[in-house]
Amino acid sequence: MNIPDKKILVTGSNGLLGQSIQYVNNGRFNICATGKGEPRIDMNCSDYETMDILNSKECDRVVGSFNPDVLIHSAAMTNVDDCETHPTVCNNINVEGTKNVIGACEKNGVHLIFISTDFIFDGENGPYSEDSKENPLSVYGKSKADAEKLVISSSCKWTIVRTTLVIGYFPGYKSSNIILWARNKLKTGERLSVVYDQVRSPTWSIDLAEGCLLIAEKGTFGIYNLSGPDTMSIVDLVRNVALHGNYDLTLIDEVDSKTLGQAARRPTMTGLDISKAKNEFGYKPHSFVEVLESIPYI
Repeated sequence: MNIPDKKILVTGSNGLLGQSIQYVNNGRFNICATGKGEPRIDMNCSDYETMDILNSKECDRVVGSFNPDVLIHSAAMTNVDDCETHPTVCNNINVEGTKNVIGACEKNGVHLIFISTDFIFDGENGPYSEDSKENPLSVYGKSKADAEKLVISSSCKWTIVRTTLVIGYFPGYKSSNIILWARNKLKTGERLSVVYDQVRSPTWSIDLAEGCLLIAEKGTFGIYNLSGPDTMSIVDLVRNVALHGNYDLTLIDEVDSKTLGQAARRPTMTGLDISKAKNEFGYKPHSFVEVLESIPYI
């Protein structure tokens, strides 16, 4: 099959990863972007269909009509604290919605790429490999772990992609991210309270999107970690932002996660080992410094 003729359906196309996939695609694949309501962006490279993943018949209809080779399931409830305070809504979207998407893939012989998270781990033994044992601390983390189990037990071809701390930016992207947040505070001389006891591997959404398209292109199956190559605490991340912009480091105050009063528990040290993806299909994410240099000062 010629790669430009390969068809990919993306759920949650109005979200960060969905938008990033459309941005990096650049005509390589025939993409059908799906979501609830009208599309929020115009990438000039995708068809768009309204599809509610909570409606199994609608999933069957849209997937059957577009007949994709690959479905990238990025639709999810991802606000960790909202998931904690609305567990039924979270599980409906992240577990039952995934079940409907799996069913449509099974009926139509579609390769499913499911987007998961480092929050399936407890943070006691990071960085994590693909073989690490899950132990989620939050409703969100458990919902993703439960959805992974559904994917693994399905009869369709599948790939699970685990990622962490996704930072979004590409030309035309209108939302903020931790880098822009820190820059905007620091340039006006505001103090920042930043946690020192959470460690992640910050991931540029462009790299995550490219990794998903590589999996689709090469037909790679199994579980893969896709993140940035650098693992650091959140406070060190913000310090790197300050150093890159020549801002005052003394404006950054270290705080304990417990002082934030967040509804959901976060894992402490996660971070992801991405050597499997590098070795098996050539995943090459940008370093955090390269991400800083790629995001303009606005």
